[in-house]
Amino acid sequence: VSLHMAGAGWLLDYKTEKFALTRNRRVGLLHRLLQLAVLGYVLGWVFVVRRGYQDTDAAPHVSVVTKLKGVSVSRAEDARRRLWDAADFSRPPQGENVLFLVTNFIVTDKQVQGTCPESPSVLDGICRGDVDCPIGNPVVHGNGIKTGKCVMYNSTHSTCEIFGWCPVENDTLPRKPLLAEAENFTLFIKNTVNFTKFNFSKGNTLQTNDPTYFKTCIYDPFFSPSCPVFRIRDMVEAAGETFGSLALLGGSISVRIEWDCDLDQPAARCQPRYSFILLDRRYNFRTASYYWDSQQQHYRSLLKLYGIRFDISVHGQAGKFGIIPAAVSFGTGIAFFGTATMVCDLVLLYLDAKADFYWKEKFEEVRMGCGTTWEILLTQHAAPGPCCRTAAGAGAHWDGVLSTRDLKHFALLPFPLGPVKSRDALK
Repeated sequence: VSLHMAGAGWLLDYKTEKFALTRNRRVGLLHRLLQLAVLGYVLGWVFVVRRGYQDTDAAPHVSVVTKLKGVSVSRAEDARRRLWDAADFSRPPQGENVLFLVTNFIVTDKQVQGTCPESPSVLDGICRGDVDCPIGNPVVHGNGIKTGKCVMYNSTHSTCEIFGWCPVENDTLPRKPLLAEAENFTLFIKNTVNFTKFNFSKGNTLQTNDPTYFKTCIYDPFFSPSCPVFRIRDMVEAAGETFGSLALLGGSISVRIEWDCDLDQPAARCQPRYSFILLDRRYNFRTASYYWDSQQQHYRSLLKLYGIRFDISVHGQAGKFGIIPAAVSFGTGIAFFGTATMVCDLVLLYLDAKADFYWKEKFEEVRMGCGTTWEILLTQHAAPGPCCRTAAGAGAHWDGVLSTRDLKHFALLPFPLGPVKSRDALK
């Protein structure tokens, strides 16, 4: 029963703060430094840098439209020249957030479906006899289906005969990019963001009445930051690569557009930032064009295109003053000030040389019980607790004035009572 009563008493205890002024310069200096650090964090980082007083919208609706402009002439090995314009070197023709620019290519012209030797560059197509070319099996990483025959490809190689588009694909890569002039092509990127939470829209194009502005300007982060027309060479160099090395085998570049709009400021200050990151140094794919000759023979021209793939991504957020985030940020700052006090208390109570002394001064247990508490009760005319009345005797009572009988009981206490009022003296 006593253990149960002790547990219940501990559960119902109430703790209140006691403030003690400590003349400890080191802990005092630490406390001020921590307060300054918290103040700098709240004002500098939370409110100025992160704008913690603002409500934010980090999921804008975005629109991206791209257009490539430029003309180039390529000369094939057979000395034929070919003109390439925007409809030829841009994939897809309707620009979106992914765009491919052709910088090099390999042509396999006038292919027709039939039988022909497989290329010796395909390992599964090399043979020594017909047994190495089982009929009906596709050539692994090859160009057709095996017919069951092993034939001479040239004077040094024998390969399996296949049924497919013949002749097989040419795999001889030019030593230099055939569309080296593409470095001077321009890419127009039109981007619009809409922050629906604040009903705010903004585009990256400059609002101007000059119809020739977008035909003459080139983006420069310092001199023309509002021009959305980019030179291909500048974009590749901004990604840390040279156009000549990337154009030969192709590559992939990420174009990142970031919007960080403070809607408490004028709308004109909401401008995008562009960054360019090289993702890959090789990129190619195949495409073909089909036609019929005068004898109704079905042909195709196969193109293996090398070039630069541009992946355009748009990210952004907008912020505007809100009473709720401001109150939350302010309350968090106040809580951090309490952390400074807690750290100093830990240093004072556990790490300081006089930690035992500070511990005794900080924590004090107040008991309304027997012993010296009677002296406090009598001098302040307070009512004693039940245990004190028991200790004083069953006949002791308290009504603000002591009787002679009460004094006899209190005479047994181990301390002097001091001057008290006697009931008999008041008569």
